[in-house]
Amino acid sequence: MRGETKPQVCVVGLGYIGLPTAAIIARADCPVMGIDISQHVVDTINRGEIHIEEVDLDGLVRGVVQRGLLRASTQVAPADVFVIAVPTPFEKDGHHTPDTSYVMAAATEVAGVLKKGDCIILESTSPVGTTEAMRDLIAGLRPDLKMPGKTEETPDVSIAYCPERVLPGKILEELTHNDRSIGGITPRCARKALAFYKRFVRGTCVTTDARSAEMTKLVENAYRDVNIAFANELSMIADHMGLDVWEVIKLANRHPRVNILQPGPGVGGHCIAVDPWFIINGAPEQSPLIRTGRQVNDAKMHHVVAQAEALIEAHPGVPVACLGLAFKANIDDFRESPARFVASRLAHRFGERIAIVEPFAGQLPVEFSDTGATLVDLDHALENCGILIVLVDHDIFKAVPIEERSGAIVYDTRGIWPDQPAIPQTSGLRLAS
Repeated sequence: MRGETKPQVCVVGLGYIGLPTAAIIARADCPVMGIDISQHVVDTINRGEIHIEEVDLDGLVRGVVQRGLLRASTQVAPADVFVIAVPTPFEKDGHHTPDTSYVMAAATEVAGVLKKGDCIILESTSPVGTTEAMRDLIAGLRPDLKMPGKTEETPDVSIAYCPERVLPGKILEELTHNDRSIGGITPRCARKALAFYKRFVRGTCVTTDARSAEMTKLVENAYRDVNIAFANELSMIADHMGLDVWEVIKLANRHPRVNILQPGPGVGGHCIAVDPWFIINGAPEQSPLIRTGRQVNDAKMHHVVAQAEALIEAHPGVPVACLGLAFKANIDDFRESPARFVASRLAHRFGERIAIVEPFAGQLPVEFSDTGATLVDLDHALENCGILIVLVDHDIFKAVPIEERSGAIVYDTRGIWPDQPAIPQTSGLRLAS
């Protein structure tokens, strides 16, 4: 609308979700201040550059910074809308207990600059009840402001929860076009957040309560985790029975109501491998299936390590290439990555025999230090390594023709080379003819 005043926006957390979100909001002509605790991240963004790998993000950030619509700082500034997109890891208690301290720290900073009429939106994946807990924290810090759900009068601020649904490599597209669930502390809060998201989201925005929106995000990823667990468990059964799991799945999926996913070396990333535990933690007695799915997918990593170790031990002295460290194809995100777990275990056991191929890494992660493992390019691995262990289905790996794999022993955990003859009695292992 001509002459409309654009809201000032403050995005707290400039990671894999926060920075793309800030850039998308700025593209909608809303002035955005991005906040991060890292001075390096702040300086990088203020130069119009990015510190993460994501398709088309570099050009977008450069453009909105040059137009003066996006700035970064380590200090929270007054705004009309605050979007919190900080990590929610586990506590270090060994029980997968959600750690919401980053959310509460961000909320504390926001509380210090909050004014009447502001809207606070939590985007971080969180246990059910986190948005209300954040509200209660702010209420204690700002008794001068009436909080939603705490007063029968019109509240002074709005508080809502709106999780993202994005696929790395397509984050900008999906932030814009995917549907969003917007959960308000009250219906009024949900409507206030809805009006904000409609400025830059083309997908359908559905309003609900905060607790339902929190649970929805967790359910989405738990559903995917359980389905992947079925495929991974099937792959381990196939190994035990000497069957080709890829062939079995292909044939089973010809049934009109069957759609089995593809197995892999486990499940990674900061969503699918983490979010189900938030449900389990909140309802441990009512979630045996979700817990089992998590355990199956974690067990698959150890199964792959055991298979790979047996293969390497059976071929003494043969150089080994582990293909990939990322948690999924064509990205530079190694968080909770099963490929990284497997490669690290092999590096610690076999040392200099292990070469790592990861086109999205400039150096090996810290756990590879002092193992003797080296980071090499794909051509080097194909020319010098007699054992190839496929851990990630990067496009560059898929493009390797069978001629370049000739003579190599292949353990393909992703099924990217179906033309490679299988080693007898071992479904996951493939040997070029």
